[in-house]
Amino acid sequence: MMYPIMKKLRLFGRKDDGNASVEFAIMVPILLVFMLAAVEIGIMTLRHAILERALDDTVRWVRLNTGATPTHAELKAMVCEYNVVPNCADNLTLEMAPRDIRNWEPMSATYACTDQSTTITPMSEYSFGMDNDLVVLRACAKYEPLFPGTVFASAMQLDADGNASLTTSTAFVQEPR
Repeated sequence: MMYPIMKKLRLFGRKDDGNASVEFAIMVPILLVFMLAAVEIGIMTLRHAILERALDDTVRWVRLNTGATPTHAELKAMVCEYNVVPNCADNLTLEMAPRDIRNWEPMSATYACTDQSTTITPMSEYSFGMDNDLVVLRACAKYEPLFPGTVFASAMQLDADGNASLTTSTAFVQEPR
């Protein structure tokens, strides 16, 4: 009685049918994870480049229009013209801080992703000082990862809502009139 069962098991062990299926079943999930991570990194890199470009163009406008006094909302709207992230007006935070170039104090390493609005008023009404002051402008944009369940998305620092943040900064000198 035991002999026919052992014979069938031995024949089953010698067959090589389905070897490709086993390799396929093992490798396809690994390849899919890598492809999803590559798409996620690509989208994140694209959003970060657009955010940097938008911030640089906004700072350029502020530097060249020394007589203008844009508000925090206007600056935010200028950055959001580039469609940095979905629902940009609610998901973008701008933080401005003057820095003394002769007595340098670095800004905190953590970006503030809450609204810390500060009015930009160039020239003599500039609330942080006089002409030729160095101002650091930092931006934090929140966005929802494209594939939140992947290994790469779980490695990102997410907030309570499951949103990741993109951060960048730039500096400009307040031009004199």
